[in-house]
Amino acid sequence: MAPLIELRDVVKEFPVGSGLFAGKSVVHAVSGVSLSIDRGETFALVGESGCGKSTLGRLMLNLIPATAGEVEFDGTVISKISPDKMGGIRKKMQIIFQDPYASLNPRMNIKSIVSEPLITHKVCSGKNDLEERVKNLLLKVGIRPQFMNRYPHQFSGGQRQRIGIARALALNPEFIVCDEPVSALDVSIQSQILNLLSDLQSDFNLTYLFISHDLSVVENISNRVCIMFLGKICEMGSTKDVYGNPKHPYTRFLLEAVPKPDPTIRKEKQVLQGEMPSPVKPPSGCRFHTRCPYRIDVCDKTEPSLIEKDGRQVACHIDL
Repeated sequence: MAPLIELRDVVKEFPVGSGLFAGKSVVHAVSGVSLSIDRGETFALVGESGCGKSTLGRLMLNLIPATAGEVEFDGTVISKISPDKMGGIRKKMQIIFQDPYASLNPRMNIKSIVSEPLITHKVCSGKNDLEERVKNLLLKVGIRPQFMNRYPHQFSGGQRQRIGIARALALNPEFIVCDEPVSALDVSIQSQILNLLSDLQSDFNLTYLFISHDLSVVENISNRVCIMFLGKICEMGSTKDVYGNPKHPYTRFLLEAVPKPDPTIRKEKQVLQGEMPSPVKPPSGCRFHTRCPYRIDVCDKTEPSLIEKDGRQVACHIDL
């Protein structure tokens, strides 16, 4: 079966400054990324802030144009089609944002927020149908329908995120980008939202791109994991393989940073040396080499290719 999403050598660069202050420098947000996401899977994209993971998620939704490369969704290269043709495809893809309060209009009640995409795309036969759909969506995410005339500030952070999820489900999409959907929530609420997303995936046959900076969050929800650093893929493979035997130094550092629930486990952690390189002027060769304790001479000069190693793809000159 063909993948639902496929990226081929996708590049995204943002100019530095604007107007009279615009220069020749650019931010290299995404640099030649190729990957695919299968139908029904949860594909996790993990990396530090500024690595390009959220930009990549928006490229998959065609919310921002790619500088180069192709984004294909369900057999259609969406990175090269007109806005008019994109309208029909837009219903099949949605996004859940990081901040559940900022993503909800404070002047609209919950009924209006959830019904907005249904009204925009004219999918309901009348007011009764619209209200019934909103009630069913709220029930699906664990919000009582009798609360739908309330406003976002009257709900907790976890409840607001549930409302955002209901809005994302309104048009019965196939693909949802979950952009750090639990990072703004208390730890006690995070597992509830993750369990909800898993249940909804089964009920609605959804495909997820799950973006996070925390490997501990995605371990139990994802089928595959892709580790990014400064716009490039470091390692990509099944969650079991990547967590069980990481092959890239950066993946190892991220996994070592995950808190261990057993206090008797005491392992000396390595600390990343140096500062994060600038995306405006990324290092030559391997972009991670300025912080990597395993680097060798070739790392400074030659960019490693993403090659097959022990059942996953790794971009590294050394064999860990």
